[in-house]
Amino acid sequence: MGRREDTGIEMVSKFPWQAGIALGAAGYVAMRYGLGWCMETFGGPIGQSLGTTVTNGAYAPIAWLLLIACWLAALISYLDSRRRRRLLASQSGLGSLSAMDWRQFETLVGEAFRRQGYKVKEVGFSGADGGIDLILQKDGATTLVQCKRWRTKWVDVRLVREMYGLLVHHRADALKIVAIGHYTDDAQRFVSGKPIELISGHALLAMVRESQSITPRAVETRKRA
Repeated sequence: MGRREDTGIEMVSKFPWQAGIALGAAGYVAMRYGLGWCMETFGGPIGQSLGTTVTNGAYAPIAWLLLIACWLAALISYLDSRRRRRLLASQSGLGSLSAMDWRQFETLVGEAFRRQGYKVKEVGFSGADGGIDLILQKDGATTLVQCKRWRTKWVDVRLVREMYGLLVHHRADALKIVAIGHYTDDAQRFVSGKPIELISGHALLAMVRESQSITPRAVETRKRA
């Protein structure tokens, strides 16, 4: 089954909520006043007539719908960012990591990488992902991530080989596999010399604890530097 395309609200909700607020306000002004002004100024006699109609409020309902849609997306973005922050802050050990369902686990891993300055795309939530759960972007490099919420089951070399095939297929720069449990000796030998990082439960916990001390504002400041 193909992946469902995002709606306009879903696309805007992936931006920081402040961007959704600004986009809605700018879109409202452009649709309510800017479009009519452009038509009156540059459209000739016909454009002037149409521009006057627009300026008098013909497109006002569309402008309001655009504003409401963008601000609704901004609200969704705000609530989602707050949920991710709370999920990250609530982690205290391997027990709390194991208690999450797969969706929460992927969200947690994505937020931990986001605090490290990565741009994170949550692929696994939107449909068939071919084994890829997250796509990270940083410094022009693309990193694929697969999350395995296994504590007692060891991650074997077969899965690592499959993910390496996806790394080559997508021409990504690196691959990270994140699991609460451990990796077999064969899996660890296979990644030697390859751009693959195997992150076990203890390494993940250390990454989460480090991320808990990094505020979202500090991440944004680091990106702009």
